[in-house]
Amino acid sequence: MLRTLLLLPLLGALLIVFLPARSGTLIRRAAIAAAAVTLGWSLWLASAFDPAVATAQLVESHVWNPRLGSAFTLGVDGISLPLVWLATLLAFIAALASAGIKDKPKGYYILLLLLEAAMLGVFTARDWSLFYVFWELTLLPLFFLIDRYGGKNRSHAALNFVLYTMGGSVFMLIALLILYDVAPGHSFDMGVIREGARLLPEATQIGLFLGLLIGFGVKMPIFPLHGWLPLAHVEAPSPVSILLSGILLKMGSYGLIRAVWMLPAAAEALQGVLMTLALVSLVYGGVLAWKQSDLKAMVAYSSVSHMGVVLLGLAALNPAGLNGAVMQMVAHGLVAGALFLLIGLLYERTHTRELADYASLVKVMPRFAFFTVLAFLAAVGLPGTAGFVAELHVLVGGFERWGAWMALLSLTVVITAAYAIRTVGRLFTGPVSARMRHLPDLTRGEFTAAAVLTAGSLSIGFYPAPMLHLIAASVGRYARLFAI
Repeated sequence: MLRTLLLLPLLGALLIVFLPARSGTLIRRAAIAAAAVTLGWSLWLASAFDPAVATAQLVESHVWNPRLGSAFTLGVDGISLPLVWLATLLAFIAALASAGIKDKPKGYYILLLLLEAAMLGVFTARDWSLFYVFWELTLLPLFFLIDRYGGKNRSHAALNFVLYTMGGSVFMLIALLILYDVAPGHSFDMGVIREGARLLPEATQIGLFLGLLIGFGVKMPIFPLHGWLPLAHVEAPSPVSILLSGILLKMGSYGLIRAVWMLPAAAEALQGVLMTLALVSLVYGGVLAWKQSDLKAMVAYSSVSHMGVVLLGLAALNPAGLNGAVMQMVAHGLVAGALFLLIGLLYERTHTRELADYASLVKVMPRFAFFTVLAFLAAVGLPGTAGFVAELHVLVGGFERWGAWMALLSLTVVITAAYAIRTVGRLFTGPVSARMRHLPDLTRGEFTAAAVLTAGSLSIGFYPAPMLHLIAASVGRYARLFAI
């Protein structure tokens, strides 16, 4: 079932290869169909998944190189399955939102589907060599999507993104090779490597964990490894920004969760460091988002702050914190996806992202205004949204561990509310400018895409029990490692 999940977007890309380059509409429909089928298949995985089982399920393994100890091993648990759903949903939304791509659409949609397959590979890999292969494979389509289809500074943004990520990957690769060397029988299997890692001295485990933290922290991103993010977000096409913020950042936090499971002694020893990095990212990202006038740059910096919530939940090393971290990954994916979708649609109509250029769009684009307000409220973590459930769990877990330090998390919520209210006020109040008077509102397809993401955030916010039940067993397995 998981192998088919990876093959579906690849088959869609292969189909597009044989379509005429001038048939833009046909190419677009084929890409949307491939993404839709992949989304449907990922949802069908739920029928064979038992939430009560904490270990990996739907496992399939095919040995690659017995002498090297590498295998094509796939599996999902309660942590990875929600991210698989999120990846397939946002890939489908990105394909729907790509109507504005008129130049070389064939290459664009092929790269988009290849990127989806690589992201799904990261979340389903149960072998560290396979994980690393998929991790690096995401760079190729992203580089060309930004470099070929981005804004004025696209080449600089694409190169900056690749150099940052590859630089972090070097530290991750060195750590994985050392762990492979101490694994029983020299295997890259995640379970086998964990058994070998447990025998290492604590100082060695800490060094290896720091290497993994750099590799995963660049992608996450956490302060001070976030330098590539604002430029890449601003220059990337808006549908690509949906995947970049909604999914690519989650790859870093997902990898860090696996690192905590593999090196629990190091995670416990570095708990204070992780908490400090999380709080700095929270405040730093929020303040910089507050200062932005470019809408995409604002959402990009807000992602640094929101991923700081994920890191804070991981650092707590208790059930509430870990539950909040996983929930925040899903919540931020839905919210960031909605914001980049809406900002991209607005940019296509106005060719500006400067906040000062807008006023009273609620009279011109009421449907756009409705979904934008809901998206910003979800970013704040208003009760009734997925972000509230996530941040509440992180707040409880963090308060249990560190007490009054969690006031900084509350301060970040206030900062987020400040720039969200400012943005909504600027966009939807005041006199309607002449150049904005005749902007078209959301089309039926755009309305559907925005409605799906909004409904996802609200459904989890009002009824979080199914999602919490899905992740509970796997999160509990991690939390039982730490008796602090």
